[in-house]
Amino acid sequence: MSTKCILVIDDEPNLCLVIQACLETIGNWQVITAESGKKGLQLAQTEQPDAILLDVMMPDMDGLTLLKELQKSPSTQEIPVILLTAKVFNNNITQFDQLGIAGVIAKPFDPMTLTKEVTKVLDWS
Repeated sequence: MSTKCILVIDDEPNLCLVIQACLETIGNWQVITAESGKKGLQLAQTEQPDAILLDVMMPDMDGLTLLKELQKSPSTQEIPVILLTAKVFNNNITQFDQLGIAGVIAKPFDPMTLTKEVTKVLDWS
């Protein structure tokens, strides 16, 4: 089985490092990080990751705008996206369900269980 590749798009550099360390160490996955929506879109198109962890609130291009760009492009529309957000309310869950995403992981999350959460959302064994 080949190693899974995850693209993490989040404007917080320290959070990217924590996520990368957890997913590489615990999940034994390859992790690529981008600290802006524009860079994330470029990496998604060139690297073709197995999944994307996407922050919703970013300054240059917010996560939902980036999600729409990913879904419009034939080269990235099949990549499962998990939203990372601090704003998870019941009314957001309905909105998120309509976006065509794989799932939502709330911030703050437990770094030690992040790999397990990603595995569960993506139905990877």
